[in-house]
Amino acid sequence: MPSALPLRWSPWGRPGVKALVTAGMFVTTLWNLRCFLNASKGSGEDSKYVEPLMILVWEWPSKQVPNVSGDVCRELYGITGCRLTTEWRLLHRANVVVFPHSRLQPGRDRLPKERLPGQNWVWVSLESPSNTRALAEWNHTFNWVMTYRQDSDIFMPYGKLVPNQSATVNIPAKTNLVSWVISNYHRTQKRAEVYKNLSKYLHVNIYGKANNKPLCKDCLLPTISKSKFYLAFENSIHWDYITEKLWRNSLLAGAVPVVLGPPRANYEQFIPADSFIHVNDFGSLEELATFLKTMNSSRYQQFFAWQRRFSVKLYTDWRERICTICTAYSRLPHGRLYPDLQSWFNS
Repeated sequence: MPSALPLRWSPWGRPGVKALVTAGMFVTTLWNLRCFLNASKGSGEDSKYVEPLMILVWEWPSKQVPNVSGDVCRELYGITGCRLTTEWRLLHRANVVVFPHSRLQPGRDRLPKERLPGQNWVWVSLESPSNTRALAEWNHTFNWVMTYRQDSDIFMPYGKLVPNQSATVNIPAKTNLVSWVISNYHRTQKRAEVYKNLSKYLHVNIYGKANNKPLCKDCLLPTISKSKFYLAFENSIHWDYITEKLWRNSLLAGAVPVVLGPPRANYEQFIPADSFIHVNDFGSLEELATFLKTMNSSRYQQFFAWQRRFSVKLYTDWRERICTICTAYSRLPHGRLYPDLQSWFNS
């Protein structure tokens, strides 16, 4: 007879072990199913965050309304998850409604009749308190403010310095000492008084509607660039109120700004201390004039050292400004109202 084949041990031969293995496989299956269900549930919860925030601009800040259809925030400025609209019929879908102060009319007839639950309203202004009227009417109306002030819910500067790696300095050729572009000249303004007294000691090349020498859009920077210094005089003096007179007319044009506005310490929060001249740095306007007229080339070039590390970014497109609301949305307080907008803005 042939010899019997050797017996091989198998766990299936033991009923107890077989039951144990079967139970283990069952538990593993249940665990995998649970993970799958949780993953599906998580995807459902996350989908509400994937839905883009809708920003309804109730009245566009400028006279010409640009195209805001499609994903303009992403296409133009790399801001994702944000949709802009000017369609009032989409009010019920809007997460945020934007109200530029320049477009607010006395009375509330053109405002939405009610605020939808979870919807936040934003008051927007680029003007200073000196040039902003009729704020008292809007108490307990707006959840957020969007202005040039750093303590705004959404900070909206006229410009800023951004890091660059060029490490080069570009100083345009100069043919005159000082220039100033002014459209609205009022003798009662501080800047008019300072100019009047400064002009006793040096000549200022004046352009703009106030002097019947308006500059076309493409003529502005080339004209200013020919001046060593530019009078970046603000129309009113308020903390953080630093406008395109500094960012565009001076720094971007390549003229050293002579500033009249908030204190030097406030300017230094935005630009290097050695990049500008403050009117208040001098005991008199005669001293300022002498400083400008007698500056040598080496000292003058030091005012452009910032160009080795930074370049100027201007904020000129209202679409970009409004798109930034989406980047700030998650950190903003929801449901709060400004009880006294006028007191806040004038503080």
